[in-house]
Amino acid sequence: MGLKKGKPTPATDVPGERQQARDLDGLLLALQAEDPLTRRWAARDLEAYPEAAAALLTQLRSERENSVRQVILTALTGIGNETAIRGLIDCLYLEDVMLRNAAIEVLKELPDQVAPFMGQLLKDSDPDVRIFAVDVLESLRHPRVEEWLIEVISEDPHVNVCATAVDLLGEVGSDQAKVALASLKQRFAEEPYIQFAADLALKRIEADEA
Repeated sequence: MGLKKGKPTPATDVPGERQQARDLDGLLLALQAEDPLTRRWAARDLEAYPEAAAALLTQLRSERENSVRQVILTALTGIGNETAIRGLIDCLYLEDVMLRNAAIEVLKELPDQVAPFMGQLLKDSDPDVRIFAVDVLESLRHPRVEEWLIEVISEDPHVNVCATAVDLLGEVGSDQAKVALASLKQRFAEEPYIQFAADLALKRIEADEA
């Protein structure tokens, strides 16, 4: 007696296959599904919809599956609109260290979009946020990076913010930073690290000029 063939497995039952429609409404619904794989597919496909930035940001804050978080962050990087940038900046105020650091990394990849917000971030009332803003500057390929850093070491009252800025200025600073670095040394004359970092930056600038 011959074996009977079983019924073929429907395509929708194949592991990893999308279950929801791929239009905006279907993807937004899938973004909240219980299955992490479904959420991951949805986040990936939503990159094509700039209007989905707010929903992606909402999911990002509540998402506990790291692989889904990473895809959401990639989608937000691809969208890169004002909603996405503002939402990522809001992450700098969170206690979730992993999410905060991930947001910093995304912001580093969007120099032109982040630039209009940098002035307000560097003057935020929270010194930690100002430090995070300097961290963003570290990889922000933007022509105003040195200008912003000079402004920080010239005006910021918090020693840790200035220390973070002078470290970076030691890498990207030019002759334009020399006066500000000398003034920084005077302003924090009792801070050994500031003296060390400022001297190092000045030596590096002078070496580049030689």
